Amino acid sequence: MNTPPVQTCKRCLYNTNHPLGLVLDADGICSGCRIHEEKDTLDWADRWQRLEQLVKPYRSRDSRNYDCIVPVSGAGDSFFIVHLVKERLGLKPLLVTYNRYYNTPLGIRNLAQLRRRFDCDILTQSVNPLSVKKIIRTTLRELGSFHWPVLAGQSVFPVQTAVSHRIPLIIWGAHQGLEQVGMFSHLQEVEMTRRYRKDHDLMGYEADDLLSFFDYLTEADLWQYRYPDEAALERVGVRGIYLGNFVRWDPWAQHQQMVKQAGYASARMNRTFDIYDHVDDWHYMDTHDIIKYHKHGYGRVVDQASREIRHGRISRQDAVSLVSAYQGNRPRHQSMLFTWLGLEKSGLDFLISQLPCHSIQAVVASSGFADAPPRHFFVPEPVAKLDMNISERQVIVGKGYPDNFISKTA
Repeated sequence: MNTPPVQTCKRCLYNTNHPLGLVLDADGICSGCRIHEEKDTLDWADRWQRLEQLVKPYRSRDSRNYDCIVPVSGAGDSFFIVHLVKERLGLKPLLVTYNRYYNTPLGIRNLAQLRRRFDCDILTQSVNPLSVKKIIRTTLRELGSFHWPVLAGQSVFPVQTAVSHRIPLIIWGAHQGLEQVGMFSHLQEVEMTRRYRKDHDLMGYEADDLLSFFDYLTEADLWQYRYPDEAALERVGVRGIYLGNFVRWDPWAQHQQMVKQAGYASARMNRTFDIYDHVDDWHYMDTHDIIKYHKHGYGRVVDQASREIRHGRISRQDAVSLVSAYQGNRPRHQSMLFTWLGLEKSGLDFLISQLPCHSIQAVVASSGFADAPPRHFFVPEPVAKLDMNISERQVIVGKGYPDNFISKTA
C-alpha cells in the first residue's frame, strides 16, 4: 500500500505529518488556517456574553469558597487566563500548578509575580522526584519522550483537585487541537475530555498503561497521574472549558498586555524567536525540542512561526527564514538534564537515533523558495538570560513587535 505524499499548507508551515492530524482543502490551505479564519468573522462580544452566562451558575454565594480552578505555570498564557477569570469575569479562582522540576529562576519569579499581582491562592503538586525519574527513563525508552510526566501531571492535577475540593469548573486557556490544526470549530465550544488527553497529550498512554511495560515501574510511582473515575467526575459535575472558544486568542498580543499590566517577564530562547513561550522550563525549548524535531520533522519554532503567519504579522517567506535561522541551533542545557536523571549523553543520543528522522528541508523545499538565507529579525530587548543566577534586575519587561521586526531587505 502506497503512503500518501506529505503535503504542506500553502499558507502556514504545517504539513500533513502533523501529529495532531490536519487536512488540506482544494486550495491547498490546511484545516488549522481555515479554522483560524473564524477569529476574524465571529462576534467576540457575543461570545463573551455566552461565557458569562456559562460561568454564572458556578459563582459561589460564599466569598470563602472558590468559584473555579485555573491551571497555571510560570509561563505560557497563565497571566492572561487569570486576568480574564478574576478581573473580567469576577470569579474567585484556586490556582493549581504541577512542579515539573525543570523550573528556571525566571519561571519561579513569574509564578510568584502571578500570585502577588492577582492575589490568588495556589496549590502545587510535587510528585516524588525518584518516581518522576523512573517514569522518565521508561517513557524515554518506550515513547521517545521525557516530557510525559509533565504532560500527565499538568493535565490531571487540576481534575484531581476539582474532585477532592468539590470545585466543578476548570478554566483552561486555548485548545491546542483547535489552535494548531483546526480539529474543532470555536462554535463547537469543545471541552476537556479524558480521551483527548490520552490520545494526544499523553501519546496514547495513561498512567496504568505504563504498568504494562516490562519494567520496574510500580503502582507507587504512577498513582498520582491517574485520572479520576467517571463516578467521581459525575458526582462533582466536573467540566473543563477553554477560554479560546470565547476570546479571540492571540498569544503574542496577550503576552504584551500582561507584560505591561501584570509584570510578566520574558527571555531570549536559543531555538526560537518567541521570547514569551516556555521561559519557565530549562528543557522544553532545549532537549525536548530536539526530540520533537526528530520525531515529527519540526520544532516549536514552526508552531510559533505558523501562528504569526495566521495573525498576519509575518509573511510565509519570513516564517521559513525564521525557521531556517533557529531550528538548527543546538541545545544548551542537556548536561543539566543528564545529571539530574543520572544518564549519559550517549544514551540519549542512542534513543534519538532510533526515532524516525525528518528534516525541515522538506518544508523549505515545498515552500517554493528553498535555501532562503536567514534574514535579520528583531525581538524585544532587553530580555532576561536563562542562567542559574538570575536576579530581579535581570528580569525584563519586553515590548511588542517593532516596526522593523522583519528586515525589509533580503
